[in-house]
Amino acid sequence: MHKVLRLKNFTILLGAVALMASCNKNKGPKSEMTGWKYNDKNMGGYNVAKAKNVKTGPGLVFVQGGTFTMGATTEDIMGDWNNIPRRVTVNSFFIDKTEVANVHYREYIHWIESVFSDPQYDAVLQGAKPDTLVWRSELAFNEPYVEYYFRHPSYNFYPVVGVNWKQAHDFSIWRTDRVNEGELISAGYQNSNTIKTQMAGGGQENFNTKAYLMGEYQGVPGKPKKNALKDAQGRPRTHVNFDDGILLPGYRLPTEAEWEYAALGYINQNPQVRTSEKKRGEENNTNRQIYSWQNDGYDNLRATRRGAWQGSFLANFKRGSGDNMGVAGGLNDRSAIPAEVTAFFPNGFGVYNMSGNVSEWVADVYRPLTNQEADDFNPYRGNRFQKIDLTGGEGNLRDSIGRIKMVDESDSTLRMRRNYQRSYAINYLDGDSTSNVSYGYGLTTLVSDQSRVIKGGSWNDRAYWLSPGTRRFLEEDQSSSTVGFRCAMIAPGSPEGNGRKTGNFFPKRRQKK
Repeated sequence: MHKVLRLKNFTILLGAVALMASCNKNKGPKSEMTGWKYNDKNMGGYNVAKAKNVKTGPGLVFVQGGTFTMGATTEDIMGDWNNIPRRVTVNSFFIDKTEVANVHYREYIHWIESVFSDPQYDAVLQGAKPDTLVWRSELAFNEPYVEYYFRHPSYNFYPVVGVNWKQAHDFSIWRTDRVNEGELISAGYQNSNTIKTQMAGGGQENFNTKAYLMGEYQGVPGKPKKNALKDAQGRPRTHVNFDDGILLPGYRLPTEAEWEYAALGYINQNPQVRTSEKKRGEENNTNRQIYSWQNDGYDNLRATRRGAWQGSFLANFKRGSGDNMGVAGGLNDRSAIPAEVTAFFPNGFGVYNMSGNVSEWVADVYRPLTNQEADDFNPYRGNRFQKIDLTGGEGNLRDSIGRIKMVDESDSTLRMRRNYQRSYAINYLDGDSTSNVSYGYGLTTLVSDQSRVIKGGSWNDRAYWLSPGTRRFLEEDQSSSTVGFRCAMIAPGSPEGNGRKTGNFFPKRRQKK
């Protein structure tokens, strides 16, 4: 009797479990267009990753976008008229908390020396090294910095200088690949031994994000952890697609608008910030800033809060002729050359040294009036629209260092497009054949399509250049002892981040009968 009762109870339990499993199965995500279930091998096997925030990459902080007045905040004492104020909007993004330091760039050089150790790649290594000779001057004793600034451990966390725009751009690509390779290894989709293989002179066979996504780089598959990805037949797969949400977007140089917006940190000027879905927040800035720190009602280069640091300089800059750091026993900014990348206060977004220390490369090509000509949403000059070079055929799309080969789009194929009709947009409406403007580089101007914008003052600049709205330029293949860089990354999803919604969602009201 007891056996029959136990068997009956067991049967009921199995039925309940099966019913719950059936209910859970029915509750899975499905298409609102077709009614077919996602991630179900019996209904097409279309894999849809759960929507989630982009993971904050190493070294980055989140910058919530918005509208701001880009350009001059003080009198244009240089008379350049190249930063006329204009209101624009910048979407949310990530930016490096600090400038890229010597130790970070030496890590990059170490990787190149290991992966491209074959003599045939010597040009790759030499092309990546910073120019330490930027410290030299005919009438100054700066030879110690030539020898030691980049290599000596005492300068590990000082901003790297002597890096030109092209090198900074290549560093960003390398950083993207190393971060994404680490993500795949961490999730079990790549074997960690692939790193050892690459570092032992792998050459072309090194991980590149775009090459991996296109199947041009395979590596050694790993053993994915639980909840592994499935193919259309429901079998675990080891290759990750970008829409699986595991790989991060690319690191890159920030646009000029992004850099200037992040530098100002206006979120600190808003007296009521939305901190949750239940709190509305206000559209209000109490003060327009001159520098990257909060304006206390006047032009403050020094700390104003009462205490031991009151009166101390808030940035590393040159106070006047022959005064780079003040008087012994009371040094004003405590740094004769660049200071450590975490020195001084971070601004409202948690970003360090956007005013002073070193000026920084941004992505934009320089034109005096880009502020007035560019779009008012994510303004940027420097587009060169390209596509993948398929002439080599499948399996042969990479160049000699492992990156996917790209070529400019053909203008003849763009004639019917409404949004753009030329692949080379760097000189659009300013230097191209339709604008009737000609830049006589080297004759009447130093502006060319290779001129890149640098922002923020440096350790050797007067206070005027510390304002984020000021702008200068340098040729993309040139470098300086006063110019460094930091990276940025797009922030897909909600502009408020942190799992917030996009758009306003009002309570649903029932219709009256």
